[in-house]
Amino acid sequence: MTTLTLPQKPALLSPTGWAVFIALFMVLGVLMPVLNLYVPAGHALHVSDFAVSLVGKIMCYAICALAMDLIWGYTGILSLGHGLFFALGGYAMGMYLMRQIGLDGNYKSELPDFMVFLNWKSLPWHWYFSDSFVATLVFIVLAPGLLAAVFGYFAFRSRIKGVYFSIITQAMTFAFMLLFFRNETGFGGNNGFTDFKRILGMAIATPSMRMVLFVLTATTLLGFYLFARWLIQSKYGRVLQAIRDAESRVMFCGYSPLPYKLSIWVISAVMCGVAGALYVPQVGIINPSEMSPANSIEIAVWAAVGGRGSLLGPIVGAFMVNGAKSWLTMVAPEFWLYVLGALFIAVTLFMPQGVVGLWNKARLALQSKGASS
Repeated sequence: MTTLTLPQKPALLSPTGWAVFIALFMVLGVLMPVLNLYVPAGHALHVSDFAVSLVGKIMCYAICALAMDLIWGYTGILSLGHGLFFALGGYAMGMYLMRQIGLDGNYKSELPDFMVFLNWKSLPWHWYFSDSFVATLVFIVLAPGLLAAVFGYFAFRSRIKGVYFSIITQAMTFAFMLLFFRNETGFGGNNGFTDFKRILGMAIATPSMRMVLFVLTATTLLGFYLFARWLIQSKYGRVLQAIRDAESRVMFCGYSPLPYKLSIWVISAVMCGVAGALYVPQVGIINPSEMSPANSIEIAVWAAVGGRGSLLGPIVGAFMVNGAKSWLTMVAPEFWLYVLGALFIAVTLFMPQGVVGLWNKARLALQSKGASS
């Protein structure tokens, strides 16, 4: 009598992976706060406020790159509109932070300064619950999630895919950017929201609060990475990869691609919304320029440079590209866009699996060379 042995579910992380994961958490969650807050500014080991702000911002971008990898690298759907979901989460947090200013604004009014300047007498309806932190957390998830669900349902039901889907997402992002630029929508017009004072009643500009936001961002990024690995290693994730490789065969096997594509699309959008909400209090501003199509294209560039379909690759790509951007925009800002375009072309032509894929090839080559010798 023969027995059928089912393959065992792979571990979430290997022992080495867990060691690296814990080391990263200790560096970001413990070491950097200690070096920033308790090591004197003149010391060689001191981590500057600028470095903390830069790494915190890039970690928010890395969450977006990870979200892009789920929808593009593992499902085969290239979105050029994820910057919209990032901005919606940022605006939800920005509305709460604007209400937290209270009477400390320039006009000493309970209304945000831009509403007083525009001679508004009361809050618009969509600002009614903006003074509640709990409601804000709900809106951070709900705003990008609902928009993604509605848009994705009609797009995927109509079987729009490929370059057509990418163009539609980019058009949607551009339309929302134009909408948010208008003063009458109640989102601050082209200036957006800024001059934040407090969060949860505590001063937002203090070193301790800045570090709390930094550690929270690092924890969120690492948590989303584990969640993405768990998702991809599950049966759900295998169906997503099957849809990426041959959607018609998936349908022939009896699976409907619509719920899978729609659910991962919403999950990816919510991840970007959470990243935007963490980004705004650290950077101190949110305006419609975050919805520009160029920002959404950059998210795709991070995933491509790092290596899509690897989860770790897009995070590495976000750090590499934005680190280079931070340096080059200080040294030669007029060349950055040319470098970015050349980088994307070079990766597409010569490194289709990105930096992480190149590293894996080199590691396997060294292993095979050592085994043969």
